[in-house]
Amino acid sequence: MKEFFKVKTIDQALEYATQFPHMASEKVSLTDSVGRILAEDIKSDIDLPDFSRSIMDGYAVRGSSTFGAGEGNPAYLHITGTVSMGNKPDFSVGIGEAVRISTGGMLPTDADSVVMVEHTEEIDDTNIEVYRSVAPGQNMVEVGEDIKKGEVILRCGGKIRPQEAGMLAALGKQTVVVYKKPLIGIISTGDEVVAVDESPGMGQIRDVNTYTLSGLIQEIGATPIPFGIVRDDYEALLAKSTQALAQCDMVLVSGGSSVGARDFTIDVITALENSEILFHGISISPGKPTILAKVQNKAFWGLPGHVVSAMVVFSRIVKPFIEHVNGRADVYRKKIRLTAKLSRNLASAQGRVEFIRIRLRQKEGVLWAEPILGKSGLISTMVKADGLIEIGMNTEGIDKGTEVEVILV
Repeated sequence: MKEFFKVKTIDQALEYATQFPHMASEKVSLTDSVGRILAEDIKSDIDLPDFSRSIMDGYAVRGSSTFGAGEGNPAYLHITGTVSMGNKPDFSVGIGEAVRISTGGMLPTDADSVVMVEHTEEIDDTNIEVYRSVAPGQNMVEVGEDIKKGEVILRCGGKIRPQEAGMLAALGKQTVVVYKKPLIGIISTGDEVVAVDESPGMGQIRDVNTYTLSGLIQEIGATPIPFGIVRDDYEALLAKSTQALAQCDMVLVSGGSSVGARDFTIDVITALENSEILFHGISISPGKPTILAKVQNKAFWGLPGHVVSAMVVFSRIVKPFIEHVNGRADVYRKKIRLTAKLSRNLASAQGRVEFIRIRLRQKEGVLWAEPILGKSGLISTMVKADGLIEIGMNTEGIDKGTEVEVILV
């Protein structure tokens, strides 16, 4: 009978990620760059802004002309002109003078601040009263205050969000070099598994894992490539795995990773060219019967068939591997977690890390984590869940009221 071997802890499993290479890079248009991972550092070749500009509607002044101004003691300034939007002023501002300016307008020479229009009152067409003083630099942006010329503003391995795209646009970058999206093959296995458009017979279930795994893959910026359902047949799984490896950068096989007579994933991996099994089994629950192999320099996964187990293993183990292959630098892999109080006692077996599904509830200003108990084949427990909590392998359980970290899902 087959046996588990090379069982690893989570940390030990994650260490294997560095054995797999990053994707090659490609150049894409700025329009198509959001969600992609930078494959180069971005250095600014300009100051941003490259002129001092107002961030308020009002009057460009020398700050010293307003010192001491207040409601009972306004400063009186003489209006000497108006800044035209999009043009460079051809005049300067002297002491005791003011120039009308709109938000975004370029400050004239010698102006070092802007008085908000709300803090002034026009006496006539050429004179105003100022009721609040401004300091130099107030209500304006100086040259290079946002970005300085020569500054590295974005690092290789960072994700381009809308704000990064906006920064690149401000620098005039029409294209950007990013890592190619990894293609992740998905194979579902099992005589009992049927396509979603079929009516399951007795003892059969619809293929859920293809769709949950595809969604998880898309969420992290990779491209899922489903290869359909393979029956519990060694030759069929070998052929489909060979096809997936030829077309994809990583392969996930759901089902067939355990040690039963119908579980062929280990045998298929062994038969594949240039293959090495790195581990079979992780000390977590759910998800122990997980396989990682290196096949033709690509990660080849055998995931549990139960949907919750497959999703938990993907979230905690597979996702960091895809992020690594996708070029995501460790410093940018944000782990968003909340703290909450556990709503009930939880028991746990020692010797493995256990992940418990929870829903979050706010009661009287306190955030509570309510465990959702159920077997690893119940998809409804993941639908109800807001996150997971982790119980360490050397912990027998957690008491009600204990503050726990929630991993959002």
